[in-house]
Amino acid sequence: MDLLLPGVGLIFWQALGFIILLILLGKFAWSPILNALKIRENSIDEALEAAEKAKEDMAKLKAENDKLLDEARLERDKILKDAKDASTKMIEEAKEDASKTAEKMIADAKASIESEKKAALKEVKNQVAELSLEIAEKVIKNQLSDDSKQKALVDEYVKDINLN
Repeated sequence: MDLLLPGVGLIFWQALGFIILLILLGKFAWSPILNALKIRENSIDEALEAAEKAKEDMAKLKAENDKLLDEARLERDKILKDAKDASTKMIEEAKEDASKTAEKMIADAKASIESEKKAALKEVKNQVAELSLEIAEKVIKNQLSDDSKQKALVDEYVKDINLN
């Protein structure tokens, strides 16, 4: 049975070797391993914090971009509305100007026609008066060519004067 149970000396030396191994590992291995693990844990925490901060920054940038995009859309809509209003106003002004110009041209044409009409009527009246004078002159010359006709005309005028 001695073979199955270890001796006290063997247990002592194994325990002593294990304790020395633990002291050596604690002094030379566990400290650096634990320090490396702490440094690694810190770097992972910093990386997570940096990732969280970057995520927040990206969210802020996205919100700012959305805000700028909305402002740009509003500005575009305002510019388009202003341009449409300006074009409508310009078209209305052009129509009014064309209407005023047409009315002025019509009024000028009417005035010109009226003026030419008056001038033509005046000329016709003058010609009629001249023709009337010429006809009257010829009739009077014809009627007053001899003395008996002149006396008869004077007598007729005298009768008219007495009657009036």
